[in-house]
Amino acid sequence: MYGYKCEYCDGTVNERIVAREAFKHKTGFVILEEVPIGICNGCGNRYYTAELLHKVEEVASGRSLPDRSELVPVAHV
Repeated sequence: MYGYKCEYCDGTVNERIVAREAFKHKTGFVILEEVPIGICNGCGNRYYTAELLHKVEEVASGRSLPDRSELVPVAHV
C-alpha cells in the first residue's frame, strides 16, 4: 500500500506504526493507539488510509465505543 512518492517532496511514503496519533474531528478529538500510518521519509508528511479515517469517524460519532477516555488540559494564552 505504501512506497509511493510524496506529493509534497521527492521523498517516499513508508508505513510506520505510531504509538499515538491524534485526529481533529468536527465533534472533538480522537486519539488512536498503535496505528499504522504513512510517513514521508523526506518531509515527514503523514498519510492516512480511508479505513483509518472511517474508524476516527466511528469513534467520534459514537457508533464505535472507545477503549477509554482521557482528560485533555486546555488553557488560554
